[in-house]
This record gives sequence, structure tokens and C-alpha cells, in this order.
Amino acid sequence: MFKYILQLSLGMFILMVSTFVAWYEGSAITYTYNSIEWEYSTPFTHFFNHNITSGQDISQLDYFVYSSKFQPMFPAIMIVSVIYMVSVIGFYLLSHITKFSIGYWGLICSLLILFSVFLSNSVTIGGKVIFWITCVSVLFCLIVVGVHIYKIKCPQININ
Repeated sequence: MFKYILQLSLGMFILMVSTFVAWYEGSAITYTYNSIEWEYSTPFTHFFNHNITSGQDISQLDYFVYSSKFQPMFPAIMIVSVIYMVSVIGFYLLSHITKFSIGYWGLICSLLILFSVFLSNSVTIGGKVIFWITCVSVLFCLIVVGVHIYKIKCPQININ
């Protein structure tokens, strides 16, 4: 149990640091020389029906969108750390609650597929990087589910 808590703590720490850095990098959208991007990189501000007249009108969530599009290193680290923490929880479930874990991994795989489909037509370098991270994560989830199903369907024969 201690090794799972330690891994989750490490993942949470990396998530917090990368979130702060990504938020800081994304705050560059508030500068007036980025006013061309205000229409394309502020979906949360437009969702809440706010008109952008200056950089202060932009939602804090849009900082992450801008950072993901143009400086994807720390948003990618955020996504990888979340996937890592979800995987640690999934492996804990595999070792303790096997029937629930198949559904858990299936749900995670389905959500990652939806996320990757959402990013599939991105034209920015950040969108492409995050798309490939989610595709590799989907492949990892499918391998974990396949190996687990194989272990359930084909248990090893013990010869004494």
C-alpha cells in the first residue's frame, strides 16, 4: 500500500509543479501582441459569453489552452502525470478488485479515445504532441486490459 501512496504523491507533486508552470506560460495570451489569438485560443471565455476587450477579460482556464497550443511541454507533463496517477490506481485495483478493474481500465481507455478524437484535427504543434501522448496512452490501456483478460481466460496450469 505504501508504494502506491508514494507513487500517487510523486505524481501529484509533478502535476502541481507542471500546472503552475503551464499556467504561467499560458498567461502570455493576455499581452496585446497576442490579440490575434484571442479569438482562437479562448474557448472558455467565449463559452461564458464574455467579450474580450483587454487581456484581463480572458479566463484563467484559457491560459492552459494557449500554453497547450504553443508551449506544450508542461501541459504534456500534466497529462502524463494524470495518466500515471490513474494507472497507479488501476494497477492497485488489478491487484485487489479484479472485476471492477476491467471496467475501470475500459472507462479510462474510452475517455482517452474521446480526448484523442477531439485533438485529432489540431494544426498546432502542441495539439499534435498531446494527440500522440493520448494515442500511446490508449495503446497502453488496451495492452493492460488485454493482458488482464488473457490472465483470466487462460490461467496457467500448475504441474507438480
